[in-house]
Amino acid sequence: MPEIAIQVQNLSKRYRLGASQARYKMLRESIMESLKQIGRPKNSPETIIWALKDVSFEVRQGEAVGIIGRNGAGKSTLLKILSRITKPTSGRALIHGRVGSLLEVGTGFHPELTGRENIYLNGAILGMRRAEIERKFDEIVAFSEIEKFLDTPVKFYSSGMYVRLAFAVAAHLEPEILVVDEVLAVGDAQFQKKCLGKMDEVSKGGRTVLFVSHNMGAVEKLCKKVIFLEDGMVSAYSPDVNRIIRQYVMGGYDSLQHPVWNKSNDFPSNEWIVPERVALTDESGNIKTLPVSNDDTGVWVDLTFTVNKLDPALVVGIALYSDDGELMFWSYPNDEVEDKWPRLNLGRNQLRCHLPPHLLNEGSYHIQLIASLHFRLWIIEPNMSQPGIPFTIQGGLSDSPYWYAKRPGRLAPILEWKMGIE
Repeated sequence: MPEIAIQVQNLSKRYRLGASQARYKMLRESIMESLKQIGRPKNSPETIIWALKDVSFEVRQGEAVGIIGRNGAGKSTLLKILSRITKPTSGRALIHGRVGSLLEVGTGFHPELTGRENIYLNGAILGMRRAEIERKFDEIVAFSEIEKFLDTPVKFYSSGMYVRLAFAVAAHLEPEILVVDEVLAVGDAQFQKKCLGKMDEVSKGGRTVLFVSHNMGAVEKLCKKVIFLEDGMVSAYSPDVNRIIRQYVMGGYDSLQHPVWNKSNDFPSNEWIVPERVALTDESGNIKTLPVSNDDTGVWVDLTFTVNKLDPALVVGIALYSDDGELMFWSYPNDEVEDKWPRLNLGRNQLRCHLPPHLLNEGSYHIQLIASLHFRLWIIEPNMSQPGIPFTIQGGLSDSPYWYAKRPGRLAPILEWKMGIE
């Protein structure tokens, strides 16, 4: 049996809201801070949050382990502790081997140094000799595809260029443990595919990979185990990756027979809109009973929300995912010509979206409310967390005697066919 690469025992991390890092303060700053503390009770529950609480697990050498969970579940905090960027409040994390980490754009590189200099700097931090770094140097540069910018200070790099070089360094300087956060999402689709291939190669080569992502398809493809974090605690840790992903995607509902989500107090606030309700209904607004037939012509997604701040660029729509987290599509009211757009108002709004029959194959799906300022700024970002609803498609695939069961693929459309024109 492979040896243990990472051993986490009762790990907890506490943050005090509003607290800042200790530094030298001027007298004026000290006085102002003292005034702010007047009337605020010490160790008040309102000023303390637990990003992690009693987290325990083991990862063996050569395993690729995914870490999934909602925003704020503690994923990034866990990786920062494992990468020795921050210290735990209690518990311990034992790491056996060198760690190469890619956590966020800006971590690990010195902005004033060139790309070339940062490659050598990162290698030295990992404890590598210059000869080892030089042996991998050309491979790193080729993978990153930024050769002509190699002697430019990285402070002038775009976020995409930065991530290209940072991942190339982290993956090629042969750390025993590679830790990668959602930062790969900054890169383009082709580079993300390239990175996933490299991580798979690293894992198959006997090194350990920890991978945080909201891309459930990537997690399922790369990882042989998955850790599901909820509210800073381990909700599940299992090699049954598909089951845990389904638990994450479909979680948080009283019953899968009633596809409705109602406003919860723990939903993160924003200044633009407050989601109130997401429901799968019939044409009259009645909640559908699951499963839904593929040929059902009366399936609607009802979105109810309050607009607190109006902007012409504000758009609210839906994202639809398969049960393993693959994004099927986004849809917005302004996908049509402008004179058909429904106009949002301050206060309570309701939008309805019709799901056409003969679109989806049999299976389980998840619909989420999403919102943005015309894609310039995400207000409610697609990540398969609430507010959303699960639903299932079953039956009604076709009237044909040759089509009586689920077909391969995600979609099950009935398309028009006719004889060709000779």
